Amino acid sequence: MLLDHNDSQLVLIDYQERLMPVLHDAQAAIANARRLVQAAALMQLPVWFTEQNPQKLGPTVAGLRPDDAPVVAKMDFSAASDLASRLRPPVRASAGNARSLPKHLQKPAEPEPGRNTLVLAGCEAHICLMQTALELLEDEFEVWVVTDACTSRTERNRDAAFDRLAGAGVELVTTEMVAFEWLRSAAHPRFREVSALIK
Repeated sequence: MLLDHNDSQLVLIDYQERLMPVLHDAQAAIANARRLVQAAALMQLPVWFTEQNPQKLGPTVAGLRPDDAPVVAKMDFSAASDLASRLRPPVRASAGNARSLPKHLQKPAEPEPGRNTLVLAGCEAHICLMQTALELLEDEFEVWVVTDACTSRTERNRDAAFDRLAGAGVELVTTEMVAFEWLRSAAHPRFREVSALIK
């Protein structure tokens, strides 16, 4: 199973000014998050950001979030409850006269076709990222976590999160894997621009 850019959304969790300086290898995680954002923009994918308690931890680090990318502020460690309804398109209104058939014979309304694959990266991997990923998985999204764009205060906590996520069925990938799976081919019109982000 490969990522499909037509079915993907990028969700970046809590890359915040006051949090990043205390995290392990934070600059590498930010650099890879920036590559993901740029690749998503080139491929015209939706990009979402979350901020944990922004009054205390500050905004997203400068230069990472495009001006048009929505930000979801949260107090819960998991962003799933705040994000899930925004990540899914609204349910279509049922067609026809609801009075024409008994309720048990009416077809349920179908959701609009949407992007069900979520590519997640963020901080801290063993708290906000992991709780969000697991709850979104329970909510029947396909969840992929970009390991080289995630971090925690310690490597042990970060790696424990990856072990738990993999055991739950989350796909673990790297920034390069995501970029080249979104492209699928060197013939893609954005190949040169996306591959330049990785080099």
